[in-house]
Amino acid sequence: MTRSDNGSAATDAAPVVPIVAPEIHERHPDFHLVSITLRNALVQVDDSPELSELLAAAEVSVHQEDHARDAHLAAWAEAYRAFGAKPNRTPCSAAALLKRTRKDSALPRISPIVNAYNAISVLYGIPVGGEDLDRYKGRPHLRIATGDEPFDTVQDGQPAIENPEVGEVVWCDDRGVTCRRWNWRQGRRTMITSGSTSLWLVLEALGPATQESVERAAKQLTRVISSVCPSAEIATSYLDRSELNRLA
Repeated sequence: MTRSDNGSAATDAAPVVPIVAPEIHERHPDFHLVSITLRNALVQVDDSPELSELLAAAEVSVHQEDHARDAHLAAWAEAYRAFGAKPNRTPCSAAALLKRTRKDSALPRISPIVNAYNAISVLYGIPVGGEDLDRYKGRPHLRIATGDEPFDTVQDGQPAIENPEVGEVVWCDDRGVTCRRWNWRQGRRTMITSGSTSLWLVLEALGPATQESVERAAKQLTRVISSVCPSAEIATSYLDRSELNRLA
């Protein structure tokens, strides 16, 4: 079901429905996600009370015990090991952000929308990614890499093209890899910038994170985004294995 952020049926923001390869669900049958599509996402308020409150809550939470968050991040570490990654070296995005925030006692400040989804990621222990749809080609596709796909990144401060490892889990569009090692590192080509107004956000979850908790995180995120982008058209879809297969 696709809904707007306030619970009414959404028609203006055509929802993005990703493709998840069968191999992913064979290995991780409990993988589920929330897809959030934003159109006309013009930032009109740089620091709303809702965003400030979310950032503060996330920054406090990193120093508090949270068994649900820890269990979910542990599941992601196991998922990374399953395709040959070393999570202590290349952790999932939520684990890396949590570690950085604990060290700095503050979340990095990038832009209102990115700040909001980073805060949700830390608060819930859920990897959250964002893409500029105007730079995207085709539908997002989560699959196993063949090793020859191009990935637009930076090496030694310079733009560079590299390739994922064979067997690595990657997000792709029709032009190449957009995020390596599932949700570890995003590429340059489709990253959100200050000029991005058509966006796709994805909250990714494994078994320890319930549908209720992931949808709660998504609802909180869209409310905060609406506070800084009041004109944004928002469509939100919860997608589990059966729904992803139906829409493939």
